[in-house]
Parts: sequence; structure tokens; C-alpha cells
Amino acid sequence: MAQDNKVEDLVQQVAREYDDLSKQLKLIAQYITGHRQQMVVVRIRDVADACNVQPSAVVRFAQRFGFSGFSDLQAVFRDAYASGTVTGSYQQRLKAVISEHPAQMKSSELARSFMKTCQVGIASLQDELDDRAFEKAVTILQDAQHIYIMGVRRMFPVASYLGYALLQTRKRVIMVDGLGGLYKEQIEGLSKGDVLISISMAPYGVETGYCTDLAVEREATVLAITDSSLSPISRAAAVTLTVHESEAYFFRALACTMSLAQSLFIALAYRLELNMERTDDRAVHD
Repeated sequence: MAQDNKVEDLVQQVAREYDDLSKQLKLIAQYITGHRQQMVVVRIRDVADACNVQPSAVVRFAQRFGFSGFSDLQAVFRDAYASGTVTGSYQQRLKAVISEHPAQMKSSELARSFMKTCQVGIASLQDELDDRAFEKAVTILQDAQHIYIMGVRRMFPVASYLGYALLQTRKRVIMVDGLGGLYKEQIEGLSKGDVLISISMAPYGVETGYCTDLAVEREATVLAITDSSLSPISRAAAVTLTVHESEAYFFRALACTMSLAQSLFIALAYRLELNMERTDDRAVHD
């Protein structure tokens, strides 16, 4: 694999081949997927210690995916960092845009370019949508006693929208917004028969991870919306809906994730209304 491939390309390749990896290589795959920012600066010994393996196993992992060694693998993440795709403050990203476009761009030009990127992303989401996973997700929500929703930082707007929209379906919905730092208290009532919609993208929110682990412990069902089948929340989920957001001017869009969330709500609302009409028809004929 060439060094200039994007981090997402590597992550998706690892996800496709994950089941064929040895136990040690699976541990390394999970670490790299969940610690993309740290991969810019960690040493091979750091990765090995975190995964409880020998450094030689980390080298084997790198070679398994076409790299000459750990440094070659790490270069993918460092290149992404240098281009602003992995980390960096908003100010740093904006400075990068200015450096790439020294001539002042019109605001409308920036807007249309970003919108075009979002359109391409949604088209890809439409083509790549896993029909079986989506149908299963709707069924899980339909059968849920309570629906808890969790998403922090960049994913909070998506979680907030779902919390608002799902209330319109007459389902019992609990939005875990962490107001006042009380997300642990808000999730405390989660139990078997309930569903947690867990929304998290790299670098993955610690709070969302906590709620997801608690859901597994309580035997509740996890519906994950995330960027990789190897993400921490995906491994605990009964069903995973995967989203790969497009990027423009070093900023990842929210268009695909929000579109998926809205589609999930519409599909559930349609099914619930359809079932209600069928029930009413049977009552009339009885």
C-alpha cells in the first residue's frame, strides 16, 4: 500500500480482512483503528505494550498490509496529520486552507465547493448502504422498550436530531446529553429490552464508549452509527451502520451521518404507522 493512501483506505482494508487475522494482529488492528491521532507520535514499543504483544507482531501487522515496517505504516497517519485530516484545531485547518488558496476565495465559492463534497458523500452512502443491516436496525428500534441515544462533540447534533425526531414516533426516548456532566446518571435506567443508539466517529468519545459498554453489561441492544466496523462501539453492537464522511478544506462534513439518521427515523416512522393502520383495519373487520 502506498504511503499517500488515506487513513480511511487503510482502516477499511483492515476491516475487510479482520476476520482472517491472528488474535495478536486483531488486537493491533483494534488499537490502530481506535487511536488514529496517537498513531502520529507513538513508538512501536507503545503500540506493542498497549496490545500486550511483542514489537515484532506490530511489524508483522504492518507487513501484512503491504508496508515495509512500522515507520512506513505510521507515515500514513503522519501524512494525514500534515494535511489536517486526522487532527488539528479549527484555526490550524483554516490556516491550511488559506495557505493552499492564497488568492482570496469568495464565500459563495467555498460554500458551493463544500456542498458539492457533501453531495458526493451522500451519493456514496446511498450506493454503499447495507440493506440487511438497515432493515435490522429499524426492526430493533421498532421492538425497543426504551430508546437511549448517545453522541458527543461532533456527533452531538446527530444524536440531538434523532432524540427530537424519534419522540414523534411515540416511542419512549431518552436523550443522553450529559448536561451537567450527568451522562452516567442519565444512562443508569438502561436495561434488557432497551436499545442504545451509539453514535461515534474517530477519535471516539470516551463517554459514548462508557455508555456502550454499560449497555452490553445490562444486556441491552446496541445500534452503532460509526465510521468503521472495527470501531470500539461497533464491536459491541448488534448492528452497525457505517458512514464515511466526505472532507473539504480539511473539514469533515456531517451531511452523510445526518442523512443516515434522518433515513433511519423515516423508515421507523413509516413502519410504525403502517403497522398501526393494519391493526386499525383488523379492528374494523372484527
